[in-house]
Amino acid sequence: MKIIVCMKQVPDTTEVKLDPVTNNLVREGLPSIINPDDKAGLEAALRIRESVGGTVTVVSMGPPQAEVALREALAMGADEAVLITDRAFGGADTWATSSTIAAALKKIGFDLIVAGRQAIDGDTAQVGPQIAEHLGLPQVSYVESVESVTNDSIVLRRQFEDRFHIIEVKLPCVITALSELAVPRYMSVSGVFDAYKKEVVRITFADLEGYLDKANIGLAGSPTRVKASFTKQPKGAGEKFEGSDEEAVRLIVSRLAEKFMI
Repeated sequence: MKIIVCMKQVPDTTEVKLDPVTNNLVREGLPSIINPDDKAGLEAALRIRESVGGTVTVVSMGPPQAEVALREALAMGADEAVLITDRAFGGADTWATSSTIAAALKKIGFDLIVAGRQAIDGDTAQVGPQIAEHLGLPQVSYVESVESVTNDSIVLRRQFEDRFHIIEVKLPCVITALSELAVPRYMSVSGVFDAYKKEVVRITFADLEGYLDKANIGLAGSPTRVKASFTKQPKGAGEKFEGSDEEAVRLIVSRLAEKFMI
């Protein structure tokens, strides 16, 4: 079974800064990590490989420095790594990103595609489902456990409000993973050494010319526009009240009434 894990290198959200002119994230100098949902998806893929055999290929779209995250995935046990990178892909929104990744996956080939539910630097939860739509594949989102898997199908437990669905889906398909799907393993010492011996294959615009629509890539192919962005404002010190219990109660009641809460 050829398992593809779509993975994104994201900035540590505790260190996020915004460019006040472009409204884009300032990534330079920020510590980067593998997106948590994607990392859970990688662990699930490794367990599936251990169960039924096959290979796990991690695929990421991003700047050259995203290779660091791919090598971490190799050190965890992935067999191959592919970086989709080109200036032409820069500034992509979810539509352009999913279009480009889907084109690359057509070139690579697959039996099962695993993606994280969403990235912590965007929280749209759109790229995985959009990849499925571009490829015309069945998809299962919000996967919280893999119940069973064969070379032909997979049975999944899907989170749904206060309950769950048990869904069997034929391969090939796309699944999007919750962080609860699997606890990621640590990199092994031998895995770290092996990771830096392996090649990270790079796919550029020229490699995908026969697989994608040029109108759907990069900033020009992104219909989404950021109207405004802002960082989280520090919480104020608040207002301290000193008085009797009765006065405190009257104050609380009046403030709740002002906010139409009572």
